[in-house]
Amino acid sequence: WGQGDRFGYNNDYISYVETKPGEGFLTINHEYVSAKPWSQTYKQVLGKDLPFDAVKAKAMGIEDGAIDAFSLPDGDPLKAQIREISKAGQYDQGLSVISVRKKADGTWERTYSNADRRVSGISGLEDGKYLKSTGPATLIFKKTSGQGYIDGLGDQIIGTHQNCSGGTTPWGTVFSAEENYQGEVVDPVYADGTSFSPSETPFVWVTKEGEIEDIAGQGNVLGYQGNKYGWMVEIDPANPSDYGTKHTWLGRYRHEAVGVRADAGKNLAFYSGCDRRGGHLYKFVSSAKVSNPTSKANSQLLRDGMLYAAKFNPDGTGRWIALKADTPVNPDLPTVHAGKMIPLPNRPDGGVVKVTDDAVALQFKQQFKTLGDLYAGTPEEKQGAILIDAHYAANAAGATCTARPEDTDVNANGTLFVTFTSGSPSSSDGSPDSRVFKGPKGETAYEYGWVMRLNEDGNDPAAMTFKWSMFATGGEPADGGLGFANPDNIEFDAKGNLWLVTDMSTDKHNKAIAAGRLDKEGKAISQSNLRGLYGNNSVWYLPTSGANAGEAYLFGYGPMDSEMTGPFFTKDQQTLFMSVQHPGEFNGVRKDMSSENRQFALKTTDGKEFMQTREVPIGSNWPSNQANMPPKPSVVVIRRLDGGSLS
Repeated sequence: WGQGDRFGYNNDYISYVETKPGEGFLTINHEYVSAKPWSQTYKQVLGKDLPFDAVKAKAMGIEDGAIDAFSLPDGDPLKAQIREISKAGQYDQGLSVISVRKKADGTWERTYSNADRRVSGISGLEDGKYLKSTGPATLIFKKTSGQGYIDGLGDQIIGTHQNCSGGTTPWGTVFSAEENYQGEVVDPVYADGTSFSPSETPFVWVTKEGEIEDIAGQGNVLGYQGNKYGWMVEIDPANPSDYGTKHTWLGRYRHEAVGVRADAGKNLAFYSGCDRRGGHLYKFVSSAKVSNPTSKANSQLLRDGMLYAAKFNPDGTGRWIALKADTPVNPDLPTVHAGKMIPLPNRPDGGVVKVTDDAVALQFKQQFKTLGDLYAGTPEEKQGAILIDAHYAANAAGATCTARPEDTDVNANGTLFVTFTSGSPSSSDGSPDSRVFKGPKGETAYEYGWVMRLNEDGNDPAAMTFKWSMFATGGEPADGGLGFANPDNIEFDAKGNLWLVTDMSTDKHNKAIAAGRLDKEGKAISQSNLRGLYGNNSVWYLPTSGANAGEAYLFGYGPMDSEMTGPFFTKDQQTLFMSVQHPGEFNGVRKDMSSENRQFALKTTDGKEFMQTREVPIGSNWPSNQANMPPKPSVVVIRRLDGGSLS
């Protein structure tokens, strides 16, 4: 973070597109800013002052720390201060494209080509470098009147933010996933697909004891139109004038990643998960077929097709449900979910309603016969509105609510692997189907996650039915897990082995676990809080074939308060690129090398409890590891010293 003009914050997905042997483009996502270390070290790293103290003090004096800066008069000094912070935060999100080459000694260096550039959360705000869009939702963007807020920019889109994971196509473009956009802009829409006012998602600065400090609602003061965020963004790293295209046939939801299947003579298929509790697995299938998988003309196939959401049956079979106007409304009942609630489109008011009564869900099905009954406009506009409201449309259509689907990767044989990071419920978002998502002992609301393997029937990317099974399960070995918690990004090496990183929330890292695993009130510690046992986030290696298939081997351990993200191998398998995201997120800068001794009630593989003492550093100084230096999200290169293959 902080290098050049300027490398953004909290790097996540990494893509390496080779242009010739040992040389190419790195495209790196920047997901969000971690309020505590970002505000603590901004001046130290960048040499610039921002009005952090004044705005934080104002927010702390307000319930929930929320300020509707969008509605403040233009001359209000507070509005100007919030705008300055929000612009800086949005600039530190998005993507970085940098050209690199491998030196003779195996290390890497930048080459500073004319295609090196930032695509940020404020691209287009003042520089005219807008993002573009394709597909039916573009009709909604072009509206000059409607039920909701319209920014007046038509199909011009300001920036991209909350860029989590992504995917790289065989034709050399990169897809970046806009995930938790609901933290920056308004999420709900009306029946015509237009957004609620920016005032509905105010600027927020919150810090509560024991919680992660957060600066959110950055799109509020900037007047961002919410329905323009939450998409997959395609960029050609080699084209210096390409600032990204949002392909709306892929749907608007909390995209984590994308798995691409481009087989000659078959339909193009894109797989992506909505990373929320109760989120769905989706597949886009193009209308036309792929001719040459490496042709950049394949991007045009994303302009026409259909988006589907997955229906998982408990017996290991499943089908794809089309998200279109004539699809029947048939939501799963609230009681089949771990949290006994399902959000459905709220009509006629717009937004969503949380349904907890099976009778209400059945009444909803009787009132609205098809998805088209829930949305307004011409047939083309209804399709656009359905795609904009994809998650809630999928709920209404009966797609299976899952356990926070994260990465989606297709292996060389066409098998899709999906990570589900957590099966715990949420009172706001929803929860997974308890008939499908169970722990190793049949537990529902299982926290530690899974890796699923999905095979399309006939190995056809356009198939409407599939078979699925759980390939790996998180949790403690004594309880049937593989030793990790909350699987996230995955990557295949050339031999088909799976590399996996974990995504435990930083407020759980190294949280002490007392003897007997009881809290201060004598109650059993929850699965969520037991994640303190797992220490820091980590990197794992899982063979997918042979005698050790499905076993998990620890490869690496991340810095304090961080998450390892975006593993990506070069073609020669000699380099593994990896991001280190949000070091110091929970405790900030490590001051004077401070640490604490903490006790942990661990279990042997046969279930016997024993106590472990850890010296836990408080905060982070990574990557310098020098006292009181700022923690910086960074990209690392992993290689063998002998120059050999890592796989």
